[in-house]
Amino acid sequence: MIEIDAGYGSGGGQVLRTAIGLSALTGLEVRLYNIRAKRPQPGLKEQHLRALLGVAEICGGKVEGASLGSRQITFYPGELKPGIYKFHISTAGSVTLFLQAILLPALKGRFSIEIKGGGTFGKWAPPFPYYEDILFPFLERMGYPVQGRVLREGFYPKGGAHLFIETQPASLQPLFLPEKGSLKEIKCLSIATRDLSTAKVAERQAKAFKKLILEKGLPEPRLMIKYVSASSTGSAICAVAVTEHSLIGANSLGEKGKRAEIVGRECADKLLEELKGAVDSHAGDQLLPYLALTGGEILVSRVTDHLLTNAWVIEKFLPVKIEIKGRKVRIIKNA
Repeated sequence: MIEIDAGYGSGGGQVLRTAIGLSALTGLEVRLYNIRAKRPQPGLKEQHLRALLGVAEICGGKVEGASLGSRQITFYPGELKPGIYKFHISTAGSVTLFLQAILLPALKGRFSIEIKGGGTFGKWAPPFPYYEDILFPFLERMGYPVQGRVLREGFYPKGGAHLFIETQPASLQPLFLPEKGSLKEIKCLSIATRDLSTAKVAERQAKAFKKLILEKGLPEPRLMIKYVSASSTGSAICAVAVTEHSLIGANSLGEKGKRAEIVGRECADKLLEELKGAVDSHAGDQLLPYLALTGGEILVSRVTDHLLTNAWVIEKFLPVKIEIKGRKVRIIKNA
């Protein structure tokens, strides 16, 4: 059995998600302790518990210690069971972080997954458009088709999202992205709930984003304004830079008391920083488990604690060495 101190590195829920995802994929049992030890409220929260139980369900696994607040769990994976599944997240917990754990073992089969509840936009998590525009296209390029369809968005504090995910069995191949190539296009989705339409929040976010992008001498972005129904008021802006070889993303979340113009400029600033790599900092750590399975090399915009922590966890499950030199990440298969 693999033993993992889940308080290592960034010490958050990512250690748990990667570990149980790889456990279900490889069939290796794992015990995690000190779960979320470095967070203000340590232990399993609702979204982590849902991910843990969700992975157990799709692989016929068993879990010890699966309760809210638990700081230690033992996961016994079973046989993967492709099929149709329905999951519920009762809080505004991130649906993308839930999917981080689910998508790893799901690459072995055909899954149809319905998620009710949770948030498609939230703090400290990639928004769902990032998965649609960045992660899913990368996985497709690597031979793992994943598609998503959102029926209802979810914002903090109520969540209430509703979406469907479809996966096909993967035929994985390596990904090599040592450089991004020339910039082709910048796309931007500015989204807000309908109650913010009178204040033109989505338009103001987009306008501020566009202004800063043009000031920096980059191509005029293609803007999309969208107002949606949701259980809680919210807004966000998501940008994608389409380059010769890659896709690079950035986003910013609206909050009470935070002007729409600040949200837009913040997203533009983040995108400018992310353009330093062939993949953005979030793609760096989220692609890493798949890279470890296939091999490859990427140039990240920056090396984050999440990337380093993910590399440490992955090496416990797979016969690889993840070499990080500067901003270059390379997979070396162990002899």
